[in-house]
Amino acid sequence: MTTTTLATIYAPTEDTAKAAEIVEQFLEASMVPDPVKAATFIAADLDITFTGGRKYTHPRETAAFNAKRYKWVKKKFGRTDVVPGAGETIVYNTGTLYGEWHDGTKFEGNRYVDRFVVKGGKIVKMDVWNDSAERLLVRNSIDA
Repeated sequence: MTTTTLATIYAPTEDTAKAAEIVEQFLEASMVPDPVKAATFIAADLDITFTGGRKYTHPRETAAFNAKRYKWVKKKFGRTDVVPGAGETIVYNTGTLYGEWHDGTKFEGNRYVDRFVVKGGKIVKMDVWNDSAERLLVRNSIDA
């Protein structure tokens, strides 16, 4: 009789390494922005939740949102953490945003956390958090 432990079920595999690669390639394409290339890494039923609870289903929608918020924006990757699971892999990518607001003011050091669920070699869920809203409050002298 074989004993299966949680350590065995959730041990890193080739799939977990591949999931991290998929996420990083997706993010690189998203920063161009190239929503067509980014879409090659997603499942047809992708569920995206952006900062503020905004819901999207395709990278072209998130690129359009970013175009309203920033003149341009890029990510400086800090680290990628991978959590293997039963039938899926959770990938966290953290770092900072840098870019330019629409008024021409440059910014950097804006923290972000992106959480992805990867199944069958495709991104099925993406959750995005960052400090942009806090920075906009400060820029507008709002103490909230």
